[in-house]
Amino acid sequence: MKILVVDDSRAMRRIVSRTIRQAGYEGHEILEAENGKEALEVTKSQQPDLILSDWHMPEMTGIEFLQALNAESIEIPFGFVTSESTAEMVDAATEAGALFLLAKPFTAEDMAQVLGAFIA
Repeated sequence: MKILVVDDSRAMRRIVSRTIRQAGYEGHEILEAENGKEALEVTKSQQPDLILSDWHMPEMTGIEFLQALNAESIEIPFGFVTSESTAEMVDAATEAGALFLLAKPFTAEDMAQVLGAFIA
């Protein structure tokens, strides 16, 4: 399985990747992108099976990235990993088709809980 991790912070991309492994999901290919624009290109070329994206990023935000995927009829399970999770953000994410919103900071157990629905 290919998992795309999208965050403008290289350190946070590493933390998310490490936490995926700590949650018991070793052996999956982790792809990375530093903003929604780059993530859209990676998605088209690498066809990930799952996308974990930050919300606030330069060039193209996470919600704009999800909306761009929708506009191009690219359907890939998508969730947000973000430090902010207001009711408005949750509503916007759900309306756009996000399957979950995982709040930072998170634990390996939190990651295992959300990924368990998508990764066998």
